[in-house]
Amino acid sequence: MSVSENLQRLGVTLPPAPRPVASYVPACQAGDLVFVSGVLPFQEGKILQPGKVGRELSVEEGAANARIAIINALAILQEELGDLSRITRIVRLTGHVASAEGFVNQPAVVNGASDFLVEVFGEQGRHARLALGAFELPLHASIELELIVQVAST
Repeated sequence: MSVSENLQRLGVTLPPAPRPVASYVPACQAGDLVFVSGVLPFQEGKILQPGKVGRELSVEEGAANARIAIINALAILQEELGDLSRITRIVRLTGHVASAEGFVNQPAVVNGASDFLVEVFGEQGRHARLALGAFELPLHASIELELIVQVAST
């Protein structure tokens, strides 16, 4: 199945790509790699469930926010590339999880994004990853994701 067919099967319609909240570009291509800037769990222009995982949010809620953030990252890539089928490999995902003191289950939160990428891209969606705890994130977001993908030339 194609990427668009997988998104449709999952009931996902990509939203408009979120606009930067500071002085940066949402994505930057260097050779066959595209680097996606930090992406937050925006939904309809608002941060979804702000707060820290392990205090205001459960692991499951954090993972759901990670899924929303990675959908936003795909929307940025759709805008940047014109067609998600150009993505040949998800190379690396970095997840920064706003964490309550003592919270150590960041990998389970970032799985919300990782698992979604595999559902959409299959084996090409398996990636290297880093899941970190953060004291605070922009706009009180519970998660911020960075993504690196490899693309075919046009």
